[in-house]
Amino acid sequence: MILKVYTSLWLLFLVNSVWTRTVRQVYDDLDPGHWSHYTSECPQECFCPPSFPNALYCDNKGLKEIPPIPARIWYLYLQNNQIETISEKPFANATHLRWINLNKNKITNSGIENGVLSKLKRLLYLFLEDNELEEVPAPLPVGLEQLRLARNKISKIPEGVFSHLENLTMLDLHQNSLLDSALQSDTFQGLNNLMQLNIAKNSLKKMPLSIPANTLQLFLDNNSIEVIPENYFSAIPKVTFLRLNYNKLSDDGIPPNGFNVSSILDLQLSHNQLTKIPPINAHLEHLHLDHNKIKSVNGTQMCPVSIALEEDYGYYGNIPRLRYLRLDGNEIQPPIPLDVMICFRLLQAVVI
Repeated sequence: MILKVYTSLWLLFLVNSVWTRTVRQVYDDLDPGHWSHYTSECPQECFCPPSFPNALYCDNKGLKEIPPIPARIWYLYLQNNQIETISEKPFANATHLRWINLNKNKITNSGIENGVLSKLKRLLYLFLEDNELEEVPAPLPVGLEQLRLARNKISKIPEGVFSHLENLTMLDLHQNSLLDSALQSDTFQGLNNLMQLNIAKNSLKKMPLSIPANTLQLFLDNNSIEVIPENYFSAIPKVTFLRLNYNKLSDDGIPPNGFNVSSILDLQLSHNQLTKIPPINAHLEHLHLDHNKIKSVNGTQMCPVSIALEEDYGYYGNIPRLRYLRLDGNEIQPPIPLDVMICFRLLQAVVI
Protein backbone atom coordinates (compact mmCIF):
# COMPACT_ATOMS: atom_id res chain seq x y z
CA MET A 1 0.00 0.00 0.00
CA ILE A 2 2.73 2.49 1.05
CA LEU A 3 4.82 1.57 -2.00
CA LYS A 4 1.84 2.35 -4.26
CA VAL A 5 1.31 5.70 -2.53
CA TYR A 6 4.91 6.79 -2.94
CA THR A 7 4.93 5.62 -6.56
CA SER A 8 1.83 7.70 -7.31
CA LEU A 9 3.26 10.78 -5.62
CA TRP A 10 6.53 10.39 -7.50
CA LEU A 11 4.62 10.37 -10.78
CA LEU A 12 2.56 13.40 -9.73
CA PHE A 13 5.57 15.53 -8.83
CA LEU A 14 7.87 14.53 -11.69
CA VAL A 15 5.53 14.13 -14.66
CA ASN A 16 6.17 17.71 -15.83
CA SER A 17 9.96 17.46 -15.90
CA VAL A 18 10.06 13.95 -17.36
CA TRP A 19 7.59 14.78 -20.11
CA THR A 20 9.30 18.05 -21.01
CA ARG A 21 12.73 16.41 -21.06
CA THR A 22 11.45 13.65 -23.36
CA VAL A 23 9.97 16.18 -25.78
CA ARG A 24 13.22 18.15 -25.78
CA GLN A 25 15.19 15.02 -26.67
CA VAL A 26 12.90 14.34 -29.62
CA TYR A 27 13.19 17.82 -31.06
CA ASP A 28 16.91 18.27 -30.44
CA ASP A 29 17.37 15.86 -33.35
CA LEU A 30 15.39 17.96 -35.83
CA ASP A 31 17.05 19.14 -39.04
CA PRO A 32 18.33 22.73 -38.49
CA GLY A 33 17.08 23.49 -41.98
CA HIS A 34 13.55 23.61 -40.58
CA TRP A 35 14.43 26.28 -37.99
CA SER A 36 13.90 29.20 -40.35
CA HIS A 37 10.36 27.97 -40.95
CA TYR A 38 9.69 27.86 -37.22
CA THR A 39 11.13 31.36 -36.78
CA SER A 40 8.94 32.83 -39.54
CA GLU A 41 5.83 31.45 -37.82
CA CYS A 42 6.82 32.87 -34.45
CA PRO A 43 4.73 35.87 -33.26
CA GLN A 44 6.86 39.00 -33.25
CA GLU A 45 6.26 39.60 -29.54
CA CYS A 46 7.42 36.12 -28.53
CA PHE A 47 10.44 33.84 -28.56
CA CYS A 48 10.55 30.47 -30.31
CA PRO A 49 13.66 28.49 -29.31
CA PRO A 50 14.95 26.53 -32.34
CA SER A 51 15.99 23.62 -30.10
CA PHE A 52 12.46 23.36 -28.66
CA PRO A 53 10.09 24.20 -31.54
CA ASN A 54 6.96 23.08 -29.71
CA ALA A 55 7.35 25.85 -27.12
CA LEU A 56 6.28 29.48 -27.44
CA TYR A 57 7.58 31.97 -24.86
CA CYS A 58 5.51 35.14 -24.63
CA ASP A 59 6.05 35.78 -20.92
CA ASN A 60 7.06 39.16 -19.45
CA LYS A 61 6.32 41.03 -22.69
CA GLY A 62 3.69 43.51 -21.49
CA LEU A 63 1.08 41.86 -23.73
CA LYS A 64 -2.55 42.94 -23.44
CA GLU A 65 -3.88 40.15 -25.64
CA ILE A 66 -2.87 36.68 -26.73
CA PRO A 67 -1.05 36.60 -30.11
CA PRO A 68 -1.91 34.02 -32.81
CA ILE A 69 -0.56 30.63 -31.75
CA PRO A 70 1.15 28.49 -34.44
CA ALA A 71 -0.25 25.01 -35.02
CA ARG A 72 2.92 23.25 -33.89
CA ILE A 73 2.87 24.65 -30.34
CA TRP A 74 2.42 22.31 -27.38
CA TYR A 75 3.74 24.54 -24.59
CA LEU A 76 2.54 28.14 -24.32
CA TYR A 77 4.01 30.56 -21.79
CA LEU A 78 2.03 33.80 -21.33
CA GLN A 79 2.66 34.55 -17.64
CA ASN A 80 3.49 38.01 -16.27
CA ASN A 81 1.61 40.10 -18.83
CA GLN A 82 -1.44 42.41 -18.84
CA ILE A 83 -3.79 40.03 -20.66
CA GLU A 84 -7.48 40.55 -19.83
CA THR A 85 -9.25 38.21 -22.26
CA ILE A 86 -9.05 34.67 -23.63
CA SER A 87 -10.76 34.59 -27.01
CA GLU A 88 -11.09 31.85 -29.61
CA LYS A 89 -9.29 33.61 -32.47
CA PRO A 90 -5.64 33.23 -31.27
CA PHE A 91 -6.19 29.48 -30.80
CA ALA A 92 -7.77 28.82 -34.19
CA ASN A 93 -4.77 26.75 -35.37
CA ALA A 94 -3.49 25.64 -31.95
CA THR A 95 -5.02 22.19 -31.91
CA HIS A 96 -2.05 20.48 -30.21
CA LEU A 97 -1.71 22.58 -27.07
CA ARG A 98 -0.84 20.56 -23.95
CA TRP A 99 0.27 23.31 -21.58
CA ILE A 100 -0.85 26.93 -21.07
CA ASN A 101 0.63 29.20 -18.43
CA LEU A 102 -1.43 32.38 -17.97
CA ASN A 103 -0.36 33.15 -14.41
CA LYS A 104 -0.10 36.78 -13.28
CA ASN A 105 -2.36 38.47 -15.79
CA LYS A 106 -5.66 40.36 -15.44
CA ILE A 107 -8.10 37.75 -16.67
CA THR A 108 -11.70 37.89 -15.43
CA ASN A 109 -14.51 35.41 -16.00
CA SER A 110 -16.26 37.85 -18.33
CA GLY A 111 -13.03 38.06 -20.33
CA ILE A 112 -13.07 34.34 -21.16
CA GLU A 113 -15.03 33.70 -24.35
CA ASN A 114 -17.68 31.04 -23.83
CA GLY A 115 -16.41 27.57 -24.72
CA VAL A 116 -12.90 28.67 -25.71
CA LEU A 117 -11.16 26.51 -23.10
CA SER A 118 -13.20 23.36 -23.69
CA LYS A 119 -12.28 23.47 -27.39
CA LEU A 120 -8.62 22.87 -26.50
CA LYS A 121 -9.16 19.11 -26.66
CA ARG A 122 -5.56 18.06 -25.94
CA LEU A 123 -4.85 20.48 -23.12
CA LEU A 124 -3.45 18.78 -20.01
CA TYR A 125 -2.12 21.65 -17.88
CA LEU A 126 -3.89 24.97 -17.34
CA PHE A 127 -2.34 27.60 -15.07
CA LEU A 128 -4.46 30.66 -14.25
CA GLU A 129 -2.96 31.70 -10.92
CA ASP A 130 -2.79 35.35 -9.81
CA ASN A 131 -5.60 36.65 -12.01
CA GLU A 132 -8.98 38.23 -11.21
CA LEU A 133 -11.31 35.26 -11.53
CA GLU A 134 -14.38 35.23 -9.27
CA GLU A 135 -15.43 31.68 -10.07
CA VAL A 136 -13.94 28.55 -11.56
CA PRO A 137 -14.06 28.98 -15.36
CA ALA A 138 -16.34 26.65 -17.28
CA PRO A 139 -16.52 24.60 -19.38
CA LEU A 140 -13.04 23.11 -19.14
CA PRO A 141 -11.14 20.66 -21.39
CA VAL A 142 -12.14 17.13 -20.47
CA GLY A 143 -8.56 15.84 -20.63
CA LEU A 144 -7.09 18.23 -18.05
CA GLU A 145 -4.62 16.72 -15.59
CA GLN A 146 -3.71 19.84 -13.62
CA LEU A 147 -5.78 22.96 -12.93
CA ARG A 148 -4.11 25.74 -10.94
CA LEU A 149 -6.30 28.64 -9.86
CA ALA A 150 -4.48 29.91 -6.77
CA ARG A 151 -4.56 33.55 -5.68
CA ASN A 152 -7.66 34.70 -7.52
CA LYS A 153 -10.94 35.99 -6.05
CA ILE A 154 -12.90 32.78 -6.50
CA SER A 155 -15.95 32.52 -4.27
CA LYS A 156 -18.10 30.32 -6.52
CA ILE A 157 -17.68 26.90 -8.08
CA PRO A 158 -20.33 26.38 -10.80
CA GLU A 159 -22.39 23.22 -10.50
CA GLY A 160 -20.92 20.32 -12.46
CA VAL A 161 -17.77 22.18 -13.51
CA PHE A 162 -15.58 19.21 -12.54
CA SER A 163 -18.01 16.43 -13.42
CA HIS A 164 -16.24 15.37 -16.64
CA LEU A 165 -12.63 15.88 -15.52
CA GLU A 166 -11.84 12.25 -14.81
CA ASN A 167 -8.14 12.71 -15.65
CA LEU A 168 -7.54 15.59 -13.25
CA THR A 169 -4.88 14.72 -10.68
CA MET A 170 -4.20 18.18 -9.18
CA LEU A 171 -6.66 20.94 -8.28
CA ASP A 172 -5.20 24.05 -6.67
CA LEU A 173 -7.69 26.59 -5.29
CA HIS A 174 -5.61 28.01 -2.47
CA GLN A 175 -5.76 31.67 -1.45
CA ASN A 176 -9.16 32.48 -2.85
CA SER A 177 -12.45 33.54 -1.20
CA LEU A 178 -14.23 30.23 -0.77
CA LEU A 179 -16.81 29.87 2.00
CA ASP A 180 -18.31 26.60 3.24
CA SER A 181 -21.40 27.29 1.12
CA ALA A 182 -19.31 27.10 -2.05
CA LEU A 183 -18.40 23.46 -1.41
CA GLN A 184 -21.51 21.34 -1.82
CA SER A 185 -21.76 17.56 -1.53
CA ASP A 186 -21.41 17.18 -5.31
CA THR A 187 -18.84 19.92 -5.98
CA PHE A 188 -15.98 17.48 -6.59
CA GLN A 189 -18.10 14.79 -8.21
CA GLY A 190 -16.35 13.27 -11.22
CA LEU A 191 -12.79 13.82 -10.01
CA ASN A 192 -12.15 10.10 -9.78
CA ASN A 193 -8.38 10.32 -10.16
CA LEU A 194 -7.66 13.42 -8.11
CA MET A 195 -4.49 13.04 -6.06
CA GLN A 196 -3.87 16.53 -4.69
CA LEU A 197 -6.51 19.03 -3.50
CA ASN A 198 -5.34 22.37 -2.17
CA ILE A 199 -7.97 24.61 -0.54
CA ALA A 200 -5.60 26.38 1.84
CA LYS A 201 -5.96 30.09 2.63
CA ASN A 202 -9.69 30.38 2.08
CA SER A 203 -12.51 31.12 4.54
CA LEU A 204 -13.67 27.64 5.48
CA LYS A 205 -15.05 26.92 8.95
CA LYS A 206 -15.84 23.27 8.28
CA MET A 207 -14.08 20.35 6.66
CA PRO A 208 -15.14 20.24 2.99
CA LEU A 209 -17.77 17.75 1.92
CA SER A 210 -17.27 14.74 -0.34
CA ILE A 211 -13.54 14.88 -1.02
CA PRO A 212 -12.71 12.48 -3.92
CA ALA A 213 -11.95 9.03 -2.56
CA ASN A 214 -8.55 8.71 -4.26
CA THR A 215 -7.14 11.94 -2.81
CA LEU A 216 -3.62 11.48 -1.45
CA GLN A 217 -2.78 15.05 -0.45
CA LEU A 218 -5.28 17.36 1.24
CA PHE A 219 -4.15 20.88 2.11
CA LEU A 220 -6.46 22.97 4.31
CA ASP A 221 -4.01 25.34 6.00
CA ASN A 222 -4.96 28.89 6.95
CA ASN A 223 -8.71 28.48 7.24
CA SER A 224 -10.92 28.71 10.36
CA ILE A 225 -11.76 25.04 10.79
CA GLU A 226 -12.78 24.11 14.34
CA VAL A 227 -14.11 20.54 14.11
CA ILE A 228 -13.14 17.27 12.43
CA PRO A 229 -16.35 15.23 11.89
CA GLU A 230 -16.52 11.69 13.23
CA ASN A 231 -15.08 9.15 10.74
CA TYR A 232 -14.31 11.95 8.28
CA PHE A 233 -11.28 10.19 6.79
CA SER A 234 -13.04 6.88 6.18
CA ALA A 235 -14.39 8.45 2.97
CA ILE A 236 -10.85 9.24 1.76
CA PRO A 237 -9.04 6.03 2.70
CA LYS A 238 -5.89 6.85 0.70
CA VAL A 239 -5.11 10.26 2.18
CA THR A 240 -1.39 10.33 2.98
CA PHE A 241 -0.46 13.98 3.49
CA LEU A 242 -2.83 16.09 5.58
CA ARG A 243 -2.17 19.75 6.35
CA LEU A 244 -4.37 21.63 8.81
CA ASN A 245 -1.90 24.25 10.01
CA TYR A 246 -3.21 27.67 11.07
CA ASN A 247 -6.79 26.69 11.89
CA LYS A 248 -8.83 26.78 15.09
CA LEU A 249 -8.75 23.15 16.14
CA SER A 250 -9.06 22.43 19.85
CA ASP A 251 -9.12 19.15 21.78
CA ASP A 252 -12.93 19.19 21.79
CA GLY A 253 -13.01 19.56 18.01
CA ILE A 254 -11.18 16.30 17.37
CA PRO A 255 -13.17 13.05 17.88
CA PRO A 256 -11.53 10.09 19.64
CA ASN A 257 -9.12 8.49 17.16
CA GLY A 258 -9.95 11.21 14.65
CA PHE A 259 -6.38 11.12 13.31
CA ASN A 260 -5.76 7.46 14.09
CA VAL A 261 -5.82 6.66 10.37
CA SER A 262 -3.42 4.09 8.91
CA SER A 263 -3.05 5.83 5.54
CA ILE A 264 -1.79 9.15 6.96
CA LEU A 265 2.01 9.37 6.88
CA ASP A 266 2.42 13.14 7.30
CA LEU A 267 0.10 15.05 9.68
CA GLN A 268 0.49 18.80 10.16
CA LEU A 269 -1.49 20.49 12.94
CA SER A 270 0.77 23.45 13.66
CA HIS A 271 -0.63 26.77 14.93
CA ASN A 272 -3.91 25.48 16.36
CA GLN A 273 -5.30 25.42 19.92
CA LEU A 274 -4.51 21.89 21.05
CA THR A 275 -3.53 21.29 24.68
CA LYS A 276 -2.69 17.61 24.24
CA ILE A 277 -1.39 15.30 21.55
CA PRO A 278 -4.24 13.56 19.72
CA PRO A 279 -4.14 9.76 19.26
CA ILE A 280 -2.10 8.79 16.19
CA ASN A 281 -1.61 5.65 14.14
CA ALA A 282 1.50 3.48 14.21
CA HIS A 283 2.04 4.16 10.48
CA LEU A 284 2.45 7.93 10.94
CA GLU A 285 5.96 9.12 10.01
CA HIS A 286 5.87 12.92 10.40
CA LEU A 287 3.91 14.84 13.04
CA HIS A 288 3.85 18.66 13.28
CA LEU A 289 2.29 20.01 16.49
CA ASP A 290 4.33 23.18 16.96
CA HIS A 291 2.74 26.40 18.19
CA ASN A 292 -0.21 24.93 20.04
CA LYS A 293 -0.89 25.01 23.80
CA ILE A 294 0.54 21.63 24.75
CA LYS A 295 2.13 21.61 28.22
CA SER A 296 3.48 18.10 28.52
CA VAL A 297 4.23 14.89 26.65
CA ASN A 298 3.39 11.47 28.02
CA GLY A 299 4.99 8.79 25.88
CA THR A 300 2.86 5.99 27.32
CA GLN A 301 -0.37 7.81 26.45
CA MET A 302 0.94 9.02 23.09
CA CYS A 303 2.30 5.67 21.95
CA PRO A 304 -0.07 4.04 19.40
CA VAL A 305 0.90 0.54 20.64
CA SER A 306 1.58 -0.86 24.07
CA ILE A 307 5.17 -0.13 25.07
CA ALA A 308 5.27 -3.46 26.90
CA LEU A 309 4.23 -5.35 23.78
CA GLU A 310 6.69 -3.38 21.70
CA GLU A 311 9.51 -4.41 24.00
CA ASP A 312 8.42 -8.04 23.68
CA TYR A 313 8.19 -8.05 19.88
CA GLY A 314 10.91 -5.51 19.08
CA TYR A 315 11.44 -4.75 15.44
CA TYR A 316 9.40 -7.76 14.40
CA GLY A 317 6.21 -6.30 15.80
CA ASN A 318 4.09 -3.40 14.61
CA ILE A 319 6.41 -0.75 16.01
CA PRO A 320 5.48 2.92 15.47
CA ARG A 321 7.10 4.45 12.40
CA LEU A 322 7.28 8.06 13.60
CA ARG A 323 10.53 9.62 12.38
CA TYR A 324 9.97 13.36 12.83
CA LEU A 325 8.20 15.09 15.72
CA ARG A 326 7.87 18.86 16.03
CA LEU A 327 6.68 20.33 19.33
CA ASP A 328 8.33 23.76 19.52
CA GLY A 329 6.22 26.81 20.29
CA ASN A 330 4.27 24.98 23.01
CA GLU A 331 4.69 25.06 26.79
CA ILE A 332 6.74 21.87 26.98
CA GLN A 333 9.95 21.87 28.97
CA PRO A 334 12.82 19.62 27.85
CA PRO A 335 14.02 16.95 28.10
CA ILE A 336 11.75 14.64 26.15
CA PRO A 337 10.50 11.82 28.43
CA LEU A 338 12.31 8.53 28.04
CA ASP A 339 9.09 6.65 27.31
CA VAL A 340 8.68 8.71 24.12
CA MET A 341 12.03 7.44 22.87
CA ILE A 342 11.21 3.90 23.94
CA CYS A 343 7.95 3.98 21.98
CA PHE A 344 9.18 5.73 18.85
CA ARG A 345 12.42 3.88 18.18
CA LEU A 346 12.69 5.16 14.61
CA LEU A 347 12.66 8.84 15.62
CA GLN A 348 15.37 10.77 13.80
CA ALA A 349 14.47 14.30 14.87
CA VAL A 350 12.53 15.90 17.71
CA VAL A 351 12.09 19.69 17.70
CA ILE A 352 11.11 21.13 21.08
